[in-house]
Amino acid sequence: MKTRYPSLVTTLAATTVSLSMMSVMSSSTIASATPAAHSPSVASMVDFGTACKAVPMAGAGSFAGMTKAPVATAASHNPALSTLVTAVEKAGLVDTLNNAKALTVFAPDNAAFAAVPKATLGAILANKAELTKLLEYHVVAGRLSPAQLIGVHKTIEGGTVSVAGSGTSFNINGTSQVVCGNVQTANATVYIVNSVLNPGA
Repeated sequence: MKTRYPSLVTTLAATTVSLSMMSVMSSSTIASATPAAHSPSVASMVDFGTACKAVPMAGAGSFAGMTKAPVATAASHNPALSTLVTAVEKAGLVDTLNNAKALTVFAPDNAAFAAVPKATLGAILANKAELTKLLEYHVVAGRLSPAQLIGVHKTIEGGTVSVAGSGTSFNINGTSQVVCGNVQTANATVYIVNSVLNPGA
């Protein structure tokens, strides 16, 4: 486990030295980001993946319930995403994400965050600028359907994520697997993943 996130630890150390040079994307920039032709209808989309069975069958945290709320609020109703929700709140990104018109979110589940070394995760959660950068790396402007998911996509953090796979089996950056995909919220399509993506990789 100590060798799994060497780049993340290095990125955190570098950020501590040069924090003043970072530029965090503002909520207005995110809200106005051009979704580049990623706007499929969500009417007939079906979720997929082994972890989807952990989603509540009814209520605000169910698949149907989440379609009625914007993404940060919808995630707060899903018990599998409680660590991510805490991180989003600490970074002050709730309103930014909820007010965006259309997003694709690669959402690490609780197990993904638990796999990050405790000291590293604690340091990131305590550093708002670094945490914001990390979370924004998991978000792409525009809704990506499963048919549109393969390829390289620019994140609102400014970096890129590479998605490979086919059918209902996808991986991001060659390491993180989609364990519950195509989850719809009022303003986003969510792909729950089993590891935290590293913008410094």
